[in-house]
Amino acid sequence: MPLATGDPESIGGYALVDRLGQGGMGVVYLARAASGRQVAIKLVHEQYTRDEEFRTRFRQEVAAARRVSGAFTAPVVDADPEADRPWMATLYVPGSTLSEVVRKNGPLNGRELRTLGLGLVEALRDIHRAGVVHRDLKPANILMAEDGPRVIDFGISRAVDSQTLTVTIGRVLGTPPFMSPEQLRSPRGVTAASDVFSLGSLLVFAARGSSPFESDSPYLSGYQVMYEHPTLEGVPEPLRVIAERCLTKAPEARPELEELHRVLRALPDFPAAERVSAQGGEDGEGREGREGGEGGEAAGVEGASAGGPGPGTAHGPVTPHPASTAHGPGTTAHGPGAAHGAGTTAHGPATTAHGPATVDGPATAGAGRPPVSPPPEAEHTRPARGARRRLVVTTVGVALGVTGLSVAAAVFAPDGGESSGDPSTTTAHSQPPASLPAGWRPWRTDLRVETEGPPLVYNEPGCVSESGRTLYCGGNGFTIAKVDAANGRVKWRWGSRPQAAPPIGVRDGIVYGYRESQDGRRSVVALDAATEKQRWERRISESATVRPFRGGVLTLSPDSRQLIAYGASGEPLWQSPTPEGKFCEPTVLGGAPYGMCAPTDSHGLAAEGPYDLLRLDPSDGTRRALTTLPEKTLTVGAIQGKPLFVVAQTTKEVYDSGYERPYKAMVRVDPRTGEIKRIPLRRPVLGKPTLLHGTVYFVRPNGMVTAVAADSGRELWQRATETESLSAPVLSRRYGKLYFANRFGRLLALNVDDGKEAWRTSALEDPGTAAQDTEPTVLLVKDAIVAMAGDTVFSMRPDRPSARPAP
Repeated sequence: MPLATGDPESIGGYALVDRLGQGGMGVVYLARAASGRQVAIKLVHEQYTRDEEFRTRFRQEVAAARRVSGAFTAPVVDADPEADRPWMATLYVPGSTLSEVVRKNGPLNGRELRTLGLGLVEALRDIHRAGVVHRDLKPANILMAEDGPRVIDFGISRAVDSQTLTVTIGRVLGTPPFMSPEQLRSPRGVTAASDVFSLGSLLVFAARGSSPFESDSPYLSGYQVMYEHPTLEGVPEPLRVIAERCLTKAPEARPELEELHRVLRALPDFPAAERVSAQGGEDGEGREGREGGEGGEAAGVEGASAGGPGPGTAHGPVTPHPASTAHGPGTTAHGPGAAHGAGTTAHGPATTAHGPATVDGPATAGAGRPPVSPPPEAEHTRPARGARRRLVVTTVGVALGVTGLSVAAAVFAPDGGESSGDPSTTTAHSQPPASLPAGWRPWRTDLRVETEGPPLVYNEPGCVSESGRTLYCGGNGFTIAKVDAANGRVKWRWGSRPQAAPPIGVRDGIVYGYRESQDGRRSVVALDAATEKQRWERRISESATVRPFRGGVLTLSPDSRQLIAYGASGEPLWQSPTPEGKFCEPTVLGGAPYGMCAPTDSHGLAAEGPYDLLRLDPSDGTRRALTTLPEKTLTVGAIQGKPLFVVAQTTKEVYDSGYERPYKAMVRVDPRTGEIKRIPLRRPVLGKPTLLHGTVYFVRPNGMVTAVAADSGRELWQRATETESLSAPVLSRRYGKLYFANRFGRLLALNVDDGKEAWRTSALEDPGTAAQDTEPTVLLVKDAIVAMAGDTVFSMRPDRPSARPAP
């Protein structure tokens, strides 16, 4: 939602970008720190600022959230409970709440319930270890992120509202259908066992679509919690016994979390139940959740799913690929984690007539292959409830109201994959066989090396390939690793510290990479690809990249005053002075060197345009000014040697703070004359652009992909994939498919002609801790797909996507 009249421009030094939700307690905003970090800020309503009881509870909330920050939490970034209007900033996490998932798609199946239960148990274990009792576990406070469920809103801190129950002993805060008996009876004396009771109610809700104590009245729900047996109709038998033990009235008789973790791991696969709704209610939190927020409380704040934009920036890779991905100055393609419009619901093409749906079911023992969907011609035989889907649903951005827990353990088991539309079972007879590196097999390699000192988190990991045999990859704990593309074996690693970028490229037996010194100095390094021996090293500008071109590599001098080309020997081929008062980003388009030069301010910092486009003669560096491009222009690539750019619809700074920037046109520049051809788009397009064989694919962080013809600007298709955090695509011309990876190792294939989903795999069981902070990448080595997610590189064949490598 856009900022409203009267909203502040900033809170605590964080620039406000958008509204994420509003409820009885306050408002949550999407905001950006000066460093560019995206946060969700909860600002309490002014009417509570003079309520000392409220302020005390808010202080307790902040303290509790900070105590549980750890391996499975999204930390509190900042807070000021003593401000005139108290506020708290936490990480922003895109996703849908459990209540939204069940409401839109129906109850979960066995595998999904196992994933949910294990994630919640591990989250509670972390919370309880910090000495905190959550006391408000309910579907609106469970965020279904791609990497597993996250618990939000630690500790009750609600203002009085319609769902608050007041009894003679005082005020009782919570949501009655998901509270424990002792919480209703004596809220001051609740223990960790109270959360176990609420966990049981949550599992029942997820399994049957309604609470075990559902009623139109919170008072009746509270009575049922205290005195009546839970309603477990529709809960599959394997889970019923677990839920019954959690819902025991006596706290001391409930199972410990360690025991729950053990029994939930053994929970078998079973079909999802039909939705069961008592008293005509829509879910266990009452009908009010359809209007003012989840559960009729302040869920517009703590569990906001208001369709607001989410954060995210996409930096183009410096690695040369067959694709041209947005890069260079003006290349920040701001992408939110939230969806808008037709592509934002859970009913995307992956599960309708537009493409095959995921089929959940038990994996064949020892087969090593996940279940697959039936052939396309059999789609009409699916049950009418086909809208019921897998656990993770990507719809809108949800603000993490207080903090959250990211649980990856046992979320995606290797024998419980979700591969859909496997062509190896349906159309193998009509497909050409894959061309693979000699001796290739599915493989997976963890590249991380433990090192001392603080890690340098980078946003552009990835690999480059050479001759269909070898990969050169960047990662944590080393600079460059040489990896056998056939089996994933690491042949050598060079460098000892985490680096800020992947390898630059490989050519003529030389692999190029960056080296960062501890004092911040940056160099380009050339290694012998066979022996890893360093051939040469040259200092470069700390702000510049290095771009390979036909004659060598293009970069910027340490003082940023010269564009320099180095040859294979490390000797300068030529130097070209940059225009006075301009910072020039080295850029290579269509294999030719260019400079994108923006004015600098009094501190020497470059603006985001307008840009002077300079063409550099590859033989001697002679520069020629071609044209000036508008602010916020994004470099895409080149078509038949002509540079291509996308032009922003607006240059307002609000878009720089995390909101997606819409693009209204493309421009193509003649490198000989500087003549510009403007190519208007039929409607503004959002997403990070990648140019592949005459088509620009705009990819949004929420999984929306839009294909636009580069020569005419005509929109070819748009597809809501429901797979968030996608990489830039790579194109297989042999199979007519676009391949994507997401940050958790899920692979997605779309038909290039219409964008329909061909297949989708499950995520990796554990891609490593870096998966949260790094951008995924995907490339082709011959026909083999190679993807990098977090610290993990893995490879699979496109004609048999269900054959996944074991961890």
